[in-house]
Amino acid sequence: MKTVVVTGSARGFGYELVRLFREKGLNVVVCDVSKEALDEASTKLKTIASEAKVLAYVADVTSVQDIQNVIDNTEKELGTIDIWINNAGVNQPNKALWELEEREIDKLIAVDLKGTVLCSKLIMPLMIKQGFGQIYNVEGHGSNDAKIFGLSMYGTAKRAITYFTEALAYEAEEKKTNVLVGKITPGIMITNFIHTSLGDGEKIELDEKTKKIYNILGDYPETIAEFMVDKILNNTKNNVKFTWLTGGRAAMRFMTAGFKKKDYFIKG
Repeated sequence: MKTVVVTGSARGFGYELVRLFREKGLNVVVCDVSKEALDEASTKLKTIASEAKVLAYVADVTSVQDIQNVIDNTEKELGTIDIWINNAGVNQPNKALWELEEREIDKLIAVDLKGTVLCSKLIMPLMIKQGFGQIYNVEGHGSNDAKIFGLSMYGTAKRAITYFTEALAYEAEEKKTNVLVGKITPGIMITNFIHTSLGDGEKIELDEKTKKIYNILGDYPETIAEFMVDKILNNTKNNVKFTWLTGGRAAMRFMTAGFKKKDYFIKG
């Protein structure tokens, strides 16, 4: 029975990934910085009928000790880690670069970039030892060089994730590790992430132009997760990129926006 670890998986896209993996019979490991959210997610996952196991760990992806604890305990409990998905991230306050405080910049880079680097560094030795494994990193705004006001540092981190993932895939191939490395490109997801910054609940007020784009191009995370889980489970190649919001899909959304109206921002 395969085992998948997803960071930042107590809510949103990460949770939908582990939910679907569990439904398909995989052991799932939920990691998050919030114990309350982690307990709630774990309880819901255990209601899904399956012989597979659910493990849950409070873990900060910027902490080597926390990450290593997840790896060591999962290996002890389940034997192997077949798939590792670096999903944990925080959003940027809706500010220009010069308006950001140093602590805000530090947290964005630490979680959105360094966290992925550290998790990848620490899981690679186990996967090399066991002779197989897959690592996937989640891209985001900035990965394709797009610019939006108020996402300068978030975009910088995500652009770096793209290069880092490709470089790691190259190194894994050169060293003949038998570990597959790839990118997940989910596009615009309608979750609490778009409304809060730095993971601490600081509210982000979106302007009407941004809301309009999100209404046209956005999707709920469960839709995107279903697409990604199938791609991951069937993957046999290194340096892959799984993209939900393709150029063709985006173009069709804009073409049909006039008569397929959505509003994710209706106040209830």
